[in-house]
Amino acid sequence: MSEKNYKIDNGGSAPSYETASDSAYIGEHAPVSTTVWGRFQDSFKPNEVYLANSRMRESEGHNFDVEAATKRTAQSPLARHLKGRHLQMIAIGGSIGTGLFVNSGRALSSGGPASLLIAFGIIGIMLYTVVHALGELAVVFPVSGSFSTYSTRFIDPAWGFSMGWNYAMQWLVVFPLELVAASITITYWHPDVNNAVWVAIFWVLIVIINFFGVRGYGEAEFVFSLIKVVAVVGFIILGIVLTAGGGPNGGYIGGMYWHDPGAFNHGFKGLCSVFVTAAFAFSGTELVGLAAAETANPRKTLPSAVKQVFWRITLFYIVALTLVGLLVPYTSDRLLGASSVDATASPFVIAIENAGISGLPSVMNVVIMIAVLSVGNSSVYGCSRTLASLAEMGQAPKFLGYIDRAGRPLAGIIVTSIFGLLAFVSASPAEGDVFNWLLALSGLSSIFTWGSVCACHIMFRKAWKLQGHTLNELAFKAHSGVVGSYLGLLLNILVLIAQFWIAVWPIGTKPNAIDFFQAYLAAPVVIVFYVFYKIWKRTKFVSPSECDLVTGRREIDIPALIEELEAERAALKQRNFFYRTYKFWC
Repeated sequence: MSEKNYKIDNGGSAPSYETASDSAYIGEHAPVSTTVWGRFQDSFKPNEVYLANSRMRESEGHNFDVEAATKRTAQSPLARHLKGRHLQMIAIGGSIGTGLFVNSGRALSSGGPASLLIAFGIIGIMLYTVVHALGELAVVFPVSGSFSTYSTRFIDPAWGFSMGWNYAMQWLVVFPLELVAASITITYWHPDVNNAVWVAIFWVLIVIINFFGVRGYGEAEFVFSLIKVVAVVGFIILGIVLTAGGGPNGGYIGGMYWHDPGAFNHGFKGLCSVFVTAAFAFSGTELVGLAAAETANPRKTLPSAVKQVFWRITLFYIVALTLVGLLVPYTSDRLLGASSVDATASPFVIAIENAGISGLPSVMNVVIMIAVLSVGNSSVYGCSRTLASLAEMGQAPKFLGYIDRAGRPLAGIIVTSIFGLLAFVSASPAEGDVFNWLLALSGLSSIFTWGSVCACHIMFRKAWKLQGHTLNELAFKAHSGVVGSYLGLLLNILVLIAQFWIAVWPIGTKPNAIDFFQAYLAAPVVIVFYVFYKIWKRTKFVSPSECDLVTGRREIDIPALIEELEAERAALKQRNFFYRTYKFWC
């Protein structure tokens, strides 16, 4: 492939996809300053590829042009600075946050330890199929916007519009929520200081990290995720010791709390109530696919990162929550106060305190604070990239697509950062109502995103076969195959049905409009966005036999790619069983 990133002709036409390499274009046609300050200032100027894409968009008419939108997302000048180690840690620990450390307490309280494991296990299986489907798509098409772009490309531009804004709104809401959660963890040590002070400090920290671009995000997530992984592994070891009776208070615990007060709470309805909590805990796992567009060599690094998700689901969620269910009874009064912004209700902290261990609860609160900051950091990253891709496709205001010479989606970062200032509502008496309704907007967002990824993979495989391609041409194939995507789509639909039941007939109260919309608001919002864009742009469903399978592919020399893949597979067959098993799972 050419060393030159994007070629722009004298007529100002769109950049040519065929000359794209694996490095980000940073404006080589523009004069370069000779001073450090000058280069810093110049980095904020518009990228020339962004300008060319903007001119392409202005020349389009009212109707949505799928081909043109696909080209712009394929040519996105986002910086490709993420390395393999960044993706590995994002995959292993990137989304571990309040969903695991805090909200698992609410799930334990409402459903009991058995419901906790069953719901997290089902969502884990669903997510395993989703991430592998996404990995296959992202290796073939490492384009800006990932899942929303795939929905536009393989299903319907109107559905892509709806999924893109659904995902962007999810992270817009999560950012201020995580800022407040981080500030509340500090009150464990400094209860007299106003939360707004800590909100301001954390907001500045996260914004600065993201202004360093994708490299800043990658390095921060590498450190944050490493700390979270070490903490969870440490808790698992400690939990085994405590369950066996090795704590300061002594006494064998075993499965005592599974018998009294019991394994289930509120029966089948209690189990259904845990699904959305589990989905919230796993949300962010799909960021691996979003990061593919900013990875230097996605064909080499992305498959390994996708495989790591299995270990995160098994080790960090299933094993850790099994121990939580053994160490903390679901009748604990402290669990009943669990919420998305209440770190003191963490079952991890409660388990340690119940064992009579001093000092460690403070350490666990530090880990929770770091986990919350990590999710806040991911919020800015995920939302800014999604907004930029929507703008590139012509599905959002053009200014949101602004990408500077350093490859940063500057407008998206600024808009997300400004929305984060909603965290200062924590100083208002109306804090609870505001955040409940904000959370309602994002409650089901991940379910829609994951279901859409599975549907995109199904349609992609149909198109791939109909257009004469074979699976041997794929650098990475989803372990679960297209059958896994059908299973994942079915499970997503079943979770939506279960949540609808809980929304209409909530646990402990009579049916009412407030509880329904706080549990199910995301669904009508997605439908309204889809219908609005469908009518406005008069979009059509994409036919598998006609959809574009060329634009955006990083590997365009198919014969050379097939030859390289066959050589890699032949070399792997020569290795021993243990090495082949390791490569399959890692």
